[in-house]
Amino acid sequence: MIQEVLVLRWVHIICMVYWLGGEWGVFQTSYNILNRKLSMEERKRHMETAYRIDILARTGIITLLPLGLHMGNIYGLQPYGGNFLTFMWIFVAGWLALCWGAFIKRETDIGIKLTKIDESVRYILIPTIFFVGISSLLGHGPFEAGEGQRWYATKFTLYGFTLCIGLGLRWIMRRWTTAFRILAQGPNPKIEAVLERDFFLGRCMAYVYWITISGICFLGTVKPI
Repeated sequence: MIQEVLVLRWVHIICMVYWLGGEWGVFQTSYNILNRKLSMEERKRHMETAYRIDILARTGIITLLPLGLHMGNIYGLQPYGGNFLTFMWIFVAGWLALCWGAFIKRETDIGIKLTKIDESVRYILIPTIFFVGISSLLGHGPFEAGEGQRWYATKFTLYGFTLCIGLGLRWIMRRWTTAFRILAQGPNPKIEAVLERDFFLGRCMAYVYWITISGICFLGTVKPI
């Protein structure tokens, strides 16, 4: 019979692939979004492509939370199973529905509101993840963090850090929608300058993002600490 943990690991790998690959796709597409030499219609097509790629990356990063907790419980690295895991899967299903709703309505005011609600979920999760992960690494639990087992709490903490970076990148993409509404009315050098400044900031964040994601993969595979 197929073991539950092996199925979870398979889904975990797929989510990591979409997460890392999707972010790279959005990064490359953004060059054309900011290219003033292209027509506005062409730039908007590239922005549409970026959003369609990004939704898979968003789906991956969100789904990794319950996957990691579920496998952690099976491996005995975190004590919360049963009803807690059921709640986490239901909670993440709702979060994914919110995320996809924002994607489907991305060109509307409702889409922007849903995106802001999506961001507010992260405002609660990020400090919670940091508290749990760092407390565990300091020996105060609840995750196992003894010799040879610190990789799990470290990985969990770094996941919280990637949510911080992702929050910044989501904020930048939300500003794209607002900026292009203004640009649709005619050339606006001020807005173009804002987009270019946001892109530079996002590019710097993306480099840190990829390094951190690669580090998370390394910890989960090699388990060096």
